[in-house]
Amino acid sequence: MSIAMRYEELPTPCYVIDQELLEHNLRLLFDLSRRSGAKILLAQKAFSMFSLYPLIGRYLAGTASSGLFEARLGREEMGGESHVYAPAYREEEIEQIARLADHIIFNSFGQLAKYSGQALAGGAKIGLRINPERSTQSIQPLYDPCAPGSRLGVTAAAFAAALAADPRALRDVSGLHFHTLCEQNADALALTLDAVEEKFGRWLSLPQMEWLNLGGGQLITNDDYDLPLLEALIRRMRERYGVTIYLEPGEAVALKAGFLQTTVLDIIRHDRAIAILDASAACHMPDVLEMPYRPPLPCAGLPGAKPYTYRLAGPTCLAGDVIGDYSFDAPLAPGDRLSFSDMAIYTMVKNNTFNGVNLPAIALREPG
Repeated sequence: MSIAMRYEELPTPCYVIDQELLEHNLRLLFDLSRRSGAKILLAQKAFSMFSLYPLIGRYLAGTASSGLFEARLGREEMGGESHVYAPAYREEEIEQIARLADHIIFNSFGQLAKYSGQALAGGAKIGLRINPERSTQSIQPLYDPCAPGSRLGVTAAAFAAALAADPRALRDVSGLHFHTLCEQNADALALTLDAVEEKFGRWLSLPQMEWLNLGGGQLITNDDYDLPLLEALIRRMRERYGVTIYLEPGEAVALKAGFLQTTVLDIIRHDRAIAILDASAACHMPDVLEMPYRPPLPCAGLPGAKPYTYRLAGPTCLAGDVIGDYSFDAPLAPGDRLSFSDMAIYTMVKNNTFNGVNLPAIALREPG
């Protein structure tokens, strides 16, 4: 149900998506696509507010999905191209996926051999995910697809071994895909592409290859992102290999376009002041615990930077349901409202109802 209300009347917890900020990102991505010739897809794993899909579809070429249900969501709510990748597919779902997808990307030669016939029968183009084994990030290994022991993508050694065993193993493959970055700039992509060309260039050069998907993980719409370098990298790969280039950003689409409104429920004092909120790290912003990271709170500072410091925590029984320590100009009190920023990405898509905690409301702030 959609109703109109003033900002201060919103129930909490509540996600607020700012349409003007979202469209700012979409225009940047559209202009990048127009200048570089790359096709840009929405990675739904980061942002899947489907009431906005008609708007997003005016700027982007389609959606990138991680399985059947995201593929249905993208096809039914946005249209455009549908690209699907999963580490492994369920036998009972592959035919449905093949009817929904334009590209189906396999994670191994085993999955390729098992399902390529069904994918082709459904009209999809077939790709393989590769692992260039070039780590470019300092974050924890949980978010590094190139970390030792990664299950994501075929290494160059495994690629060569599969073709030695069956020289026709690539016969149905028309493109390659990699996704190795996380919240990074174009310099990390440049290093990755060097590794891709060194290890997989001979296969990317095959006449049958039509496309290369560079994945996501790039903060393309951030203020400091090196767009000229990205455009040069795209042109380099297009011209050198004669392929269509795809990008599938998730965070970049809705970066800084969302907020999470929350209300202080209680203040308790033990060895420090603790504010219990109606928003939960465990339920409403799980990346705070998984990454971990400290979500932005524009009205607050680092602990001790302002006169009053509080630990902000959620309402569940999980002892670790803690958002972080923040300082304020004035004391907090029950009933006060706080607004965390950059809360559109990897939030709604990861929400859960642990402890019976309610899901937040969702609001759209329209222009004006």
